[in-house]
Amino acid sequence: MTSSNTTPLSVAIVGAGPSGFYAAEALLKAGATVALIDRLPAPFGLVRYGVAPDHPKLKQTTLTFAKIAAHPSFHFFGGVDVGSDISVSELQASFNAVIFAHGASTDRRLGIPGEDLPGSHAATEFVGWYNGHPAYRDHVFDLSADSAVVIGNGNVALDVARILVKPVDALRHTDIARHALEQLAESRVRHIAIVGRRGPEHAKFSYKELAELTSIEHCGVECDPADLDPARIPDESAWTPEARRNVTLLRDIAPGMTTASGPGHEASHSCRFHFFRSPRAIYGAARVERIEFANTTPASTFNLTYPGDADRLTSIACGLVFRAVGYRGIPLEGLPFDSERGIVPTLDGRVASAFQDDTARLYATGWIKRGASGIIGTNRADSVAVADTLLRDLAGMTGRDGLTLTRQLLEEKAHRAVSFPDWERIDLAEIEAGGPSGKPREKFTRVEDMMAIVNSVNSVTAPSSITADI
Repeated sequence: MTSSNTTPLSVAIVGAGPSGFYAAEALLKAGATVALIDRLPAPFGLVRYGVAPDHPKLKQTTLTFAKIAAHPSFHFFGGVDVGSDISVSELQASFNAVIFAHGASTDRRLGIPGEDLPGSHAATEFVGWYNGHPAYRDHVFDLSADSAVVIGNGNVALDVARILVKPVDALRHTDIARHALEQLAESRVRHIAIVGRRGPEHAKFSYKELAELTSIEHCGVECDPADLDPARIPDESAWTPEARRNVTLLRDIAPGMTTASGPGHEASHSCRFHFFRSPRAIYGAARVERIEFANTTPASTFNLTYPGDADRLTSIACGLVFRAVGYRGIPLEGLPFDSERGIVPTLDGRVASAFQDDTARLYATGWIKRGASGIIGTNRADSVAVADTLLRDLAGMTGRDGLTLTRQLLEEKAHRAVSFPDWERIDLAEIEAGGPSGKPREKFTRVEDMMAIVNSVNSVTAPSSITADI
């Protein structure tokens, strides 16, 4: 769909993750011109920086995104931070509409004493660290402790546990960041507790992720049989098929340790699932030493031989705690924000505000719109629906030359935006840098390294942050 004159509608999309690309695809098909803006020089969002390095098939969606980027009306503005390099109001004045698809970039907190002790971390930080996200490149994770606790029952929690216990040789030929691989090679973490507030039937991790964890060589996985007692988790008829498969597998491993290497091989690492436990406090003198939990199962719901007091406290000794209880968005100047839910409030995809009128033309999609839920593909239907709403709202509107106006604004501020061809040079350099180590790529983990490639005469230069082979 184009405007009433010869100039097509121009739409800015903030955030170059899956939601942003899917929205761009829908708009391009309708004849619009799209400017996809991201604060990092590298596109693809959580596909690049959130998907675990040992899950390469999930990263193949970047091939689809590259095809979208090849459209002549697609324009990438990488390394542009909306809010500092360019404002929401400037985008609003330049384009026919703006879609916000910048996701949920921070974590939900536990809100308990001791949460900020050294050794207590957000899973988002750890995931960003081992995936080479520039914002987390210099984070320090002391992996000298024997035991760690991961709080949460989603796929991110299992990713964290798996990366900690997986043999480092199994990660060497993935795109894991080199600095993380070096530190994981020296890790002394051997035992991990994965703790959830609700019962196993409510776990959000997939059966595939759970099965993958149980198949790691030399890692024993177990679950407390008491947490799987039918008296604690009734109403099995109401469970989802995924929940049934998860609980069945957990019951299979509940009686004792199961080792992927087979009978007769002692497990050097272990993961133990705990359910019905809510974190109360983290304790330690100079750093994390233990974490205390309260039982979350009401005593009236089961009749067992062990204590069923809902106020019963238990503690787990550990040197590390990772909270994986969900992602949340952060406020962006010029946009309304629901601080309780961590999202931009919307109505049918339109950004909602008590002071907004029909001329605002601001929209949102993906995690910043609905919260951190669903898988990569879930974002496609959401983005297409928002794009359809936008196109209906703007039907017959005169097109704007948002690209020219945006480039002029950035030039006036002496800010160099990264184009998609620029990114392709970075991409090629990463792939070539990973070749000698048998890796699909060696990611640039610093923005200055990426910009050195963009600004260089020679298109391929090894990142300065890369060290010798391990």
